[in-house]
Amino acid sequence: MGAARPEYGERVPKRKNTFSSWRRRLAQRAVHAGWAWVQRTGSVTAEHPGRFRFGAMGTGTRLAFPLGTVFGEPWIHLGAHCIVGEQVTLTAGLMPDLDLGPDPILHIGDGVVLGRGSHVIADTTVTIGSDCYFGPYVYVTSTNHSYDDPHQPIGKQWPRMEPVEIGPGCWIGTGVVILPGARIGRNVVVAAGAVVRGEVPDHAVVAGAPARVVRRWTPADGWQPPLRTPAPVPIPEGVTPEQLAALADLDPESVAGLAQLGGVEDSGSSARP
Repeated sequence: MGAARPEYGERVPKRKNTFSSWRRRLAQRAVHAGWAWVQRTGSVTAEHPGRFRFGAMGTGTRLAFPLGTVFGEPWIHLGAHCIVGEQVTLTAGLMPDLDLGPDPILHIGDGVVLGRGSHVIADTTVTIGSDCYFGPYVYVTSTNHSYDDPHQPIGKQWPRMEPVEIGPGCWIGTGVVILPGARIGRNVVVAAGAVVRGEVPDHAVVAGAPARVVRRWTPADGWQPPLRTPAPVPIPEGVTPEQLAALADLDPESVAGLAQLGGVEDSGSSARP
């Protein structure tokens, strides 16, 4: 019989650690600290625009580093206190170095958040209202391919362009695609993965591909279909961050007891003349 087979641990070569543990930790910390410095230094603001010359950029707006593709910035207007995540593409015009006229092509209102990896492609006018929140990897475009000529490759046919308008206060979920000609109203929720085209009314929830209205609010009827969960209770006015941090250290039974006590005190005080 042949020689006995070696044990598994003997057959697999042991990994050699070229650095001692403390050197590895030190190198790791240095890499993380260096990258954090690069992110801070490479971000774009009105005070530190770098090579970018946007048509307008409001106070407190920041484009995170690393940036995505950005061109046509003289025709891009950014409002105040916007947050543009990493790898977000913002373009005005079909290609760089075009003269697009006197008016902005891409207009983003105040307080807009664009999630990581999103694309806003404004070959013609794209308007995003104030206080809109985009999840990651949202794609907004004012240009679509055409396929009128069956004998020509689709990529070689002249595209169609239509303006896009997104009203204020909207919530745009992860992976949403907003196509040319879309008109989205005020305070609209677009569910993750939806593909939006055409008109969307105010105060609606849309989902699907193509997106359709699945819930809507009107002054007469409220939300239809009715909401299945109660509205979240806002934090009372006057509560400080320190008080919220102290509550986080309490066990759930203590918090429930405080809530009941507060309810009794509130009911008693409301009964006073």
